[in-house]
Amino acid sequence: MQVTMKNVVVFVTDLAKAKSFYVDQLGLPLAGETQMLMEFFPGSTSTLGIALALQDDAKALVGRHTGITLQVTGLEKLCKQLQDAGATFIEPLEVSPWGKMAVIADPDGNQYALVEMPQ
Repeated sequence: MQVTMKNVVVFVTDLAKAKSFYVDQLGLPLAGETQMLMEFFPGSTSTLGIALALQDDAKALVGRHTGITLQVTGLEKLCKQLQDAGATFIEPLEVSPWGKMAVIADPDGNQYALVEMPQ
């Protein structure tokens, strides 16, 4: 038996607002979408799914720290673009010996860490 990860799903209340944030502001590459779900990172073995929260169990998961970290090159530039677009920063960009990190939230309050490691 082989087990692999297909995707990690984060729930939102408004897919149009989410698309604007994830595609236009954050710049994630869209792999596909339906009326209820978007998937990001085409060609990857695992994707990030953003799904409409329709059931009570899913609605309870909206607006929390996701535990997801996205690795970014050019994090300072991205943070400036996100700030200019009005994105919510839970933790502003910090520079440390191990790299750079910021924590942002989507329009529903789902939080993501953004990191850039030194080369």
